[in-house]
Amino acid sequence: MPEPAAWRYQKIIRPMFDIPSPHRILKGGKVLTCVGDEVIENGFVEIENGKIKAVGKASDLGTVDGAEVIEVGGQTIMPGMINSHAHLAWDGVHDLARQSMDDAVEISAYKSASNMLKNLRAGVTLVRDLGMNKTNFFAKQAVEQGIFPGPRLLICGEAIIQTGGHTYWCCREASGADEMRRAVREQVKGGADLIKIMACHDTLEFTDAELEAVIDESHRNGLPITAHATYNDCIKRVAKFGVDVVEHGGSMDEETIQILLDKKIPIVTTFAPVVMQANAEVARKYNVPEWKIEERQRAIAGPERYAGLVNAAKAGVPIAFGTDAGSPVVGHEIVAPELKFMVKVGVVTDHYAALQSATSVAAKLSKLDKKIGTLEAGKEADVIVVGGDPTADLDALDHVQMTFIAGKKMLGVGE
Repeated sequence: MPEPAAWRYQKIIRPMFDIPSPHRILKGGKVLTCVGDEVIENGFVEIENGKIKAVGKASDLGTVDGAEVIEVGGQTIMPGMINSHAHLAWDGVHDLARQSMDDAVEISAYKSASNMLKNLRAGVTLVRDLGMNKTNFFAKQAVEQGIFPGPRLLICGEAIIQTGGHTYWCCREASGADEMRRAVREQVKGGADLIKIMACHDTLEFTDAELEAVIDESHRNGLPITAHATYNDCIKRVAKFGVDVVEHGGSMDEETIQILLDKKIPIVTTFAPVVMQANAEVARKYNVPEWKIEERQRAIAGPERYAGLVNAAKAGVPIAFGTDAGSPVVGHEIVAPELKFMVKVGVVTDHYAALQSATSVAAKLSKLDKKIGTLEAGKEADVIVVGGDPTADLDALDHVQMTFIAGKKMLGVGE
């Protein structure tokens, strides 16, 4: 394994936010374990020492001495959600390029802190931050050292691009195979959990030698690598070269889908920018021009645009939830619109499958499925309580009542 980031050598005498994790029982609500399609009506989840101790029917729960019992009748208990594609230092309000180039590092830090709180309020307990300059290095340090409360973070550091490539204004530019390897090593040194590349925009990016080098160097350092890839030729290319995840996705032919299946490469779909910008009432508040609103409305009205993603999902390619949070009109509290569109377009079969894309499927994508993503005894107690029933109405996710991470109260319960 690579050497840890320098900040991990710091001695922490006491966290600034030292949140306790007492023995608790959430009792009386519907429990969605996200283990298959399991639903426990009138169930309970027992939390102790930061882990799930037991899950079952409330009628089977005996007297538990010393535990705080929280009645949640009429509500839903489920695993904390995972946003597998987000950008903490983008606010969803200002122009991406200009805030990326103009925001002082202090402002980026404030935005990241604000967005971490929004994620907790939205029931998101893990954010896979896919870059905006170097700010996510410091967000992760702040959370792990107890400087600021936030969700779990998996970070890429700076996304890597060819010089002058797509979104060069917020990424690590590199040219040539050796420079690609240097760029990867910089992210590893900073404490990245994964590497991200921008593999295309209107055209393919990276030479074959560059692409081979950036993927090889990531894997040599024990990190997965994910690629921004939005149409067939790009998706097929990065899959053949050996990336671990595809971001966004797009048009795909049968050959490309088969490669994804053979190599077990999942896709993180990100419909929220299109969905939110197509909502004229909302988009106008963000000064989105009328031509863009009309373009987005055409995009969500034409299901043929998403045929490749639907065919991939039906073939068995795992589809994980991501919103591209921080993009224009996409705040970090936006959850339900993405999940609802996933169901509408057909990349998931129903509401429960949509919820699994943000829990069990997402945990597996990040190789954390033995730790989080389902409500099972022995797993970390990343748990949320939702007002209402999201299997009946995904808009219930707009009413998260409690959020726990490793049994720690991050939201609710007399906060």
